[in-house]
Amino acid sequence: MTESTPFQRAQAAMDAAHAEDPKREATEGAGERPAELLYAQRMSEWLARVAPHASEPLQLAVRAQHLRRWEVPRGDYPQDRPGYLAWRRDLGRRQAALAETIVREAGYDEAAVQHVGALIRKENLKRDADTQALEDTACLVFMAHYFSDFAREHDDDKLVRIVAKTWRKMSPRGHELASALTLPEREREIVARALSA
Repeated sequence: MTESTPFQRAQAAMDAAHAEDPKREATEGAGERPAELLYAQRMSEWLARVAPHASEPLQLAVRAQHLRRWEVPRGDYPQDRPGYLAWRRDLGRRQAALAETIVREAGYDEAAVQHVGALIRKENLKRDADTQALEDTACLVFMAHYFSDFAREHDDDKLVRIVAKTWRKMSPRGHELASALTLPEREREIVARALSA
């Protein structure tokens, strides 16, 4: 039997946590899957396009982006912008701490552990290439897989503001990949409006 590597152990532990997500999402050809496991797999697939030579800490941070997210419901926070920002901040800190524990227990040194945590907390966005790659990946996964469902719940003006904000967070490489997405007509028009605003 081949001995597993720290990367394999860390990713397997993350995926085991993702698989506990009680929410299920239907997929084409694969039936229903735990929603956060599916999200993590999509993140890894998109990272391979954003940064084909991504380091192991970046690959693990991307895989852990929503680690046990369902345990901190959005409804536990005020339903306004400050409440949303507090929820996102607390989630990031919690997910980073959980991922750091997994990566440490898998056998990585402390420098790698700290790097994974910093990436998940999105430290040095726009200044650190790995953090930017993670942000690009998250934005692309949202646009490719979740934007249409999200759009059904919100009016066009709000969506234009969200897409414009998302676009500002992305790098030129992220813009290139996002521009190549095949989106439904309404979503295409929203993106066009956001980019012309």
